[in-house]
Amino acid sequence: MLIVQIKEGDNIEKALKKYKKKFEKTGVVKQLRERSKFTKPSIVRREQVIKAVYKQKLILGLND
Repeated sequence: MLIVQIKEGDNIEKALKKYKKKFEKTGVVKQLRERSKFTKPSIVRREQVIKAVYKQKLILGLND
């Protein structure tokens, strides 16, 4: 449950903006989108390996 603390003089738009930012940080929407379709474990692993190789190339400065 998200709780947004507002002060006495704050308007509703400011409170909504704080709520939206907190909601986005929780990652609920991202998680729902990931769960909406099934991805085979082999595909997930392949994507992780490709991402790791990319990061290593960036660190070592071997951009192609």
